[in-house]
Amino acid sequence: MTKNPMPLTTLKPSKADPLDPSVWKICSVAILGALLSQLDATIVNVSLSNLAVELHSSLSAIQWVTSGYLLALILVLPLNGWMVDRIGAKSLYLWCFAAFTLSSALCGLAWSTNSLVTFRVLQGISGGLLAPMAQMMVARAAGNQHMARVIGFAAVPVLIAPILGPVIAGSILQYASWRWLFLANLPVGALAFLLAAIVLPPDRHETTKRHLDWVGLAQLSPGLALLLFGAERLGQTSGRVALTGGVILLVAFLVTAKRKGDRALIDLRLFKGRVFATAVTTQFLSNGALFAGQMLIPVYLIEACNRSPAEMGWLLAPLGLGMLVTYPLMGALTKQLGIRWVSVGGALLALVGTVPFLYMASRGLDLFVLAFALFIRGMGLGAVGVPSISAAYASVDRRDLPMATTSLNIVQRLGGPTFTTLCASILGWDLNYQTGQPTALNPYVWAFLLLCGVHAVICCAALSLPRRMNDKGCSHPEGSA
Repeated sequence: MTKNPMPLTTLKPSKADPLDPSVWKICSVAILGALLSQLDATIVNVSLSNLAVELHSSLSAIQWVTSGYLLALILVLPLNGWMVDRIGAKSLYLWCFAAFTLSSALCGLAWSTNSLVTFRVLQGISGGLLAPMAQMMVARAAGNQHMARVIGFAAVPVLIAPILGPVIAGSILQYASWRWLFLANLPVGALAFLLAAIVLPPDRHETTKRHLDWVGLAQLSPGLALLLFGAERLGQTSGRVALTGGVILLVAFLVTAKRKGDRALIDLRLFKGRVFATAVTTQFLSNGALFAGQMLIPVYLIEACNRSPAEMGWLLAPLGLGMLVTYPLMGALTKQLGIRWVSVGGALLALVGTVPFLYMASRGLDLFVLAFALFIRGMGLGAVGVPSISAAYASVDRRDLPMATTSLNIVQRLGGPTFTTLCASILGWDLNYQTGQPTALNPYVWAFLLLCGVHAVICCAALSLPRRMNDKGCSHPEGSA
């Protein structure tokens, strides 16, 4: 692994160093894959009850349409860095896009729950890599100096997916067959594949024939899958057994990977860099807070406030709007204030936007307070993510970007199930809570209190980020400020 990252002065462009227009073309094509996969996941998630009816299946069986996709993603994600090194980012991206489009067609032709789950697993193997691949190619194209600016704008379409997903799914299910939930990917996927083949620059010259760490793969991929499976079923014996097995495999991977160094599936020496380690920790916490909130808030609105699932899209819209407002401003804010203070400010905003849920959980729902809280929370979550991701990528050498992308995405995805499980466990406690009769000590108050605590910890983690990437000690993975 190269010890020093590319020379850099600051994360922001100067007037003498304008952003090349070709970078916007590359980024636009790259993020189209992330948008398509995210939109597909959102559409399927909100359509599970309809799919259960159409396929004459139970909800517990049809949920594997989502769980199978996620488990397949977790299994293949550790291979991302190795595959990029072997065949190049462009080739891997095109293969993933082609496989995603083909598996979408197979999903649309499914004849039973089992066949749909099988085809969704195939879709997860390919589509799950589109988002991290897009992230890595954006980082490569932008370079260190333009990182926050480009990633901030590039994230906007991905944020639109959770807003558009329920609307598109509702329209398809009302006016067409459920099969079009998947078949609609075909024309978009074909166009995106063509654009990617034309616009993305070749990178075969940057490939290296690195040997695959089969032992590490046998430990890490099943370990992550078992950890995720167990976290979602912690109340069952099978879930606890899977969680224990996952922890054992992951510990074994850490031990062997530390010994192998750069020959390991993931080079743990990346985490010796203070900037990279701090940024990854911040991402783990912020992703956990985001996913825990996405689970907790809808459950609170439906179960405790008797709101219908059909209202969720409109009630939760301010969250996405808050993110949309913040992301395009990240470049300018980071240039003026620096990475550290933008992230800390975002974490504080997210905390301020979460505190009102303590009031509503104990006193009752107020739609005005809900909209205000979600909007502020969305702004805060958007401000935490971009600077920390930018710092993580800017702190490593260009040739280490595939490995850094794999590591960052694995840790990010562990944050979601970790904190979602904690919040779900709290909601399962019996505190004599009666729906419609809020009390000061009900499970929702404790769950939102945990969420506030996570945001407070994010503030502390963000304080350890460098103000700018040319701060003393920030250019060296081994250095400390």
